[in-house]
Amino acid sequence: MKHLIAPSVLSADFANLQKDIEMINRSDADWFHIDIMDGVFVPNISYGFPVLKAIQKYAEKPLDVHLMIVDPDRYLQDFKLAGAENITVHIEACTHLHRTLHAIKDLGCKAGVAVNPHTPVSLLEDSIEDIDIVCLMSVNPGFGGQKFIDHTYKKIKDLRSMASGRNNDLLIEIDGGVSNQNAINLLQAGANVLVAGNSVFSAIDPLIEIATLKNLNPDLIGG
Repeated sequence: MKHLIAPSVLSADFANLQKDIEMINRSDADWFHIDIMDGVFVPNISYGFPVLKAIQKYAEKPLDVHLMIVDPDRYLQDFKLAGAENITVHIEACTHLHRTLHAIKDLGCKAGVAVNPHTPVSLLEDSIEDIDIVCLMSVNPGFGGQKFIDHTYKKIKDLRSMASGRNNDLLIEIDGGVSNQNAINLLQAGANVLVAGNSVFSAIDPLIEIATLKNLNPDLIGG
């Protein structure tokens, strides 16, 4: 499967959000990555349902919604109604992960689990068959523009090994510090979804930046 690119709307220009949404529509990107932050689970607040519905109104690609919130179960149906096609919850925020994953699937969404940098992927051992997407945080969640954490490469390889023969279609999504400098190494390690925020929206030409990320070939040494 060709890898997917999911620009992070958190890095977009909120004074002209429709313009950036339309840019992503025209681009080679596959998803809109939407970070929902509550100021409790992470030390930042992003946006809620009104903004998500506004994005849905103009978006022509799936909304990949990443819930950085406490007690996400309370809001799963609301996020589905607001346009989410993928719903990712944090393992650190879910007391009953199996139940949450199946609640997401019952809504007709892809079910994702996000894992913070300090959390071992071994905790997913008993749930790996139930997960559609694992979002590996390669920075500490809460803010864009942070430096990539190198230990992420090992976590990707460990996770891909865990999923082998049990969930071969697992999407491994990398969120934080992704750029053209490390993207090829991430793909070669076993990732197949790249979330790119600052590297896309701070680029001179975001369309070219997205196309470059999309056209990387992990089968070629050095990209």
